[in-house]
Amino acid sequence: MMIFWGWFATLIGLLLAPPDHWSPLAVVLAVAGRTFLQTGLFILGHDAMHRTLVPGHPGLNDGLGRLALMLYAGLPFGRCRRQHLRHHHSPGSLRDPDFRLASGDGALHWYVRFMGNYLSLNQLGLLLITWIAAAGLLMGLEPQRAMNVIAFWVLPLVLSSFQLFLFGTYLPHRSEASTAAGSHAVRSLEYSHLLSLLACYHFGYHWEHHAYPAVPWFRLPELRRRVSLDHGQGDGSRWLRVAR
Repeated sequence: MMIFWGWFATLIGLLLAPPDHWSPLAVVLAVAGRTFLQTGLFILGHDAMHRTLVPGHPGLNDGLGRLALMLYAGLPFGRCRRQHLRHHHSPGSLRDPDFRLASGDGALHWYVRFMGNYLSLNQLGLLLITWIAAAGLLMGLEPQRAMNVIAFWVLPLVLSSFQLFLFGTYLPHRSEASTAAGSHAVRSLEYSHLLSLLACYHFGYHWEHHAYPAVPWFRLPELRRRVSLDHGQGDGSRWLRVAR
């Protein structure tokens, strides 16, 4: 819940903040913090797709997941869940909606295809209408405050989409970087605990996530310590649950 409340509180506070009182460093830090919280919304929605956000309460779990993805970018929970579970069932294959079209495709092409699978023109239009309406309301208070919408709402979403793609899809799944990581066709990034958290809420530990998709994001470091990355052995049996 801290991610939800943090996202709401920082959004309202920063949208209403007088722009002329900000130093460049303060703006950079505020954008970075908003980007981290924006990514957190998607991570909550992601855990809801695996029914681990509120285990044992599917209605509440899915409801919070819908809210998280709606706040993130107006994303439909049902469609995102179907796409994501397809990714887990066939990672790196032609059936994988998150994978690139062909081995020769570059990162930019892969990113565009990745975003196209989740963000439709209708959703993009809804976002634009929301941002324009918010900017209009802020202009009634002070014209310069309309720029806060771009700095603290639009920009964090754009940066968050790159963050999720880079650390949650591109680096763990690119074929030239793949190692003998088993049938999941993924690899984990060798980051420290703090860097892994800041990079993408531990989803750089991607082999572990694919091997045990019912483990929530905040327990991935513990899972990583318990399960051998090379062979998938160790004290990991108690972690394994089938995501429905």
